[in-house]
Formats: sequence, structure tokens, C-alpha cells
Amino acid sequence: MNPLKIGEIAPYFCLHNQQDQTISLTDFQGKKVLVYFYPKALTPGCTTQACGLRDAKTELDKLGVTILGISPDSPKKLAQFVAKKGLNFDLLSDPDHQVAEQFGVWGEKKFLGKTYNGIHRISFLINEQGVIEQVFDKFKTSEHHQVVLNYLLANQ
Repeated sequence: MNPLKIGEIAPYFCLHNQQDQTISLTDFQGKKVLVYFYPKALTPGCTTQACGLRDAKTELDKLGVTILGISPDSPKKLAQFVAKKGLNFDLLSDPDHQVAEQFGVWGEKKFLGKTYNGIHRISFLINEQGVIEQVFDKFKTSEHHQVVLNYLLANQ
């Protein structure tokens, strides 16, 4: 696993959201985008992280940041996640983990003594020119939104 680094150009992607609509990174040209990768919808850690971003969305909007969550879940599962947790941003389906691989967040993981491949919880702030401005890879799920806000406020 080799996550993208600050200064690298974000890979182009085009995925389906929770409403099965096609969303592309180019849809947000000229805007900052927080692309956050998470392992699985409706699991405790992923729910905590998503709800933190949901609650911070007004502040992120004021700072000109669009939120996009990406996981291997189907659009149907993403729709359930959005409905059950009142999420107010797009979740994108990457079932073959192609985009996760392009961003370097798909790799070996260990859980309960088992080794498997999956998504690592890493977020990328992409600037208005499509370049990785910041990488967030060390945070607790409950603090993710605050780590992002703190960075943005310190770098206005």
C-alpha cells in the first residue's frame, strides 16, 4: 500500500453515488474536495466518522469544501446508510476498489488474527487545481471531522 502524497495530482474517477447517479471528480473542478475512504457502511467506526462529517458539513461548506465518501459498498447499501444516519453528502460506490487502489488506500489489513485486503481509513483534501493538498491518516473516527476543520482553519 502506497497512499498518494501531498503535491500529487488526484486520480480522475467516476463512480455511482447512493442514488445510483454518476459522480466524477471533475464535477468539482475549482472547488476543494475532501475524499475520505472508509471500509464499510453502517459499521460502528464508519458511522461515527460519517456522522462527524455530517455534523460539521455547514462549517466545511463555509470553508468551500465538498465531502465525498468512498467505500466498496453498493449504491443500495450506501442509500441505506444515508437514510438511516441522515447523511448530507454523497457516498460513492467503488465495488472493485479501483479508485481505492489509485489513491493507494487498498491493501493488507489484520483483524482478529486474520489477514485480508481492504480499504485503509485515509482522507485526502484535494485543492481547486486537483492536487492533493493534505493527507489525513492518523485520527480517531470520532475526531476525523475536527482534524480536517483544524487543518482548514489553520490554512485559510
